[in-house]
Amino acid sequence: MREKPREMRIWAMLCHFSALLGWILLFFLVFLGIPLYLPLNLLAPLMIWRFKKAQYPWIDFQGKESLNFQITWTLYTLIVMAISLLFVLTSFSLALATNSSFNEVKITLDSLLIVFMSLILLILIVQSFVVTFAAIKAYNGEHYRYPLTIRFLR
Repeated sequence: MREKPREMRIWAMLCHFSALLGWILLFFLVFLGIPLYLPLNLLAPLMIWRFKKAQYPWIDFQGKESLNFQITWTLYTLIVMAISLLFVLTSFSLALATNSSFNEVKITLDSLLIVFMSLILLILIVQSFVVTFAAIKAYNGEHYRYPLTIRFLR
């Protein structure tokens, strides 16, 4: 196999790593008290892919792979958030219907919060490891397909 140019490999690697910057920015906004969920993890890879895909086919492949993974995992995160909201509303409704005390309701809601925040944290940790692995593979010029990814872009 022919060696890929260094510039192309760097841009391909950035297609993957730039998604993590979106998550960091999102956490920074939430830390500042702005309860916002925007898929910022899609913005930077999309921009890199759109501007560089015509220049190198390798960046086209890596950009699609990165975007497919980010879209899929954003969808997974939204599903976990929706299920958690459903559980919180259901448990709160049951607590009100059974005339539970305030402490029982608080314990239930705190427990659900811990479980679902742990799930979101697990998704983000797995994502950071897999993205790092994919970025290293892209820089080395090796093909890598993300696991558990829906192929929206072909």
